Amino acid sequence: MKAAVFKGVKSMACEERPKPVITQPSDAIIRVVRACVCGSDLWFYRDGGRPVNTQTGHEAIGVVESIGDDVTVAKPGDFVIVPFPFSCGTCPVCKAGFESCCPHGGYFGSDDGMGCQAEYLRVPEANGTLVTVPGDASTFDDAMLASLLTLSDVMSTGYHAAASAEVKPGDTAVVFGDGAVGLCGVLSAKLCGAERIIAMSRHADRQAIAREFGATDIVEERGDDAVARVLDMTDGYGADAVLECVGSAQSNDTAMKVARAGAIVGRVGLPHGVEVDVPGLFYRNVGLRGGPAPVRTYDLQGLLGKVLDGDIHPGRVFTAEFTLDDIQAAYEAMDERRTVKSLLRVSEV
Repeated sequence: MKAAVFKGVKSMACEERPKPVITQPSDAIIRVVRACVCGSDLWFYRDGGRPVNTQTGHEAIGVVESIGDDVTVAKPGDFVIVPFPFSCGTCPVCKAGFESCCPHGGYFGSDDGMGCQAEYLRVPEANGTLVTVPGDASTFDDAMLASLLTLSDVMSTGYHAAASAEVKPGDTAVVFGDGAVGLCGVLSAKLCGAERIIAMSRHADRQAIAREFGATDIVEERGDDAVARVLDMTDGYGADAVLECVGSAQSNDTAMKVARAGAIVGRVGLPHGVEVDVPGLFYRNVGLRGGPAPVRTYDLQGLLGKVLDGDIHPGRVFTAEFTLDDIQAAYEAMDERRTVKSLLRVSEV
């Protein structure tokens, strides 16, 4: 099969790799229909922070090709979403709705042979991982497939930021990050009832999508200037809820400084070099929570239904399309900010 392979700093290739097979009775084999490049993939792409010659990718939707003897969640021919974390679904952590932290699970794209940017994928712990999509997948158009693909990561992750920040009706929310996750965070804050949504963005194309998703204000400043601007916009008090969807030291620092006393910063950006002023948060009663998104929980609790019903269209974050043969171009486009998120058309339903 064709698969995307990391070859070194800023170097990707499409290579032939063995097609995965069932190794455990809890496995399922998926024929990938759509995959994509994530902003978090750019970290290893830029700094070489993963072994060379390993498969990549952690977001996919596709058709079940075969299942192990213990799999009951789906059958061959079913159309499914593959959340980026795989999980057992039965332990106390999974039952509490935090399957992304399952002690028996893991993450696609973290081990060689489990990359989603490929024609086929082995899904371990299928019963606790896969989300079966109802309906006739052959009737789904490209826009619907794109929106369903966001439910493997970015839409659910943006929602996790909003849920972690406890966005409530009438709130003023600030969203840090204008990549796919940040834009889905804007959409999620709107879903949660925020009345005012301030999107931190310097790029006109991303600002336009943020407005479409519900942003009422755009702030282009960074660092201390951004803090001053947001405080000025909120009568000096700060935001009722803050969504941190970047992971950088500056983004986290600014996010914590613009939170109103008693507010919560919902952080979902993969942290890099982040330091936390614990005493400062303590004396302002500011909370800090979040982490890897429990994708399956949010999908099953309502996000999948909202996409299928046409209530939300998170697939708008895909602004360029590629094939596996074009994997280098797909990464370059995101690295150079020429696209918000690169979609990979792998096969047809």
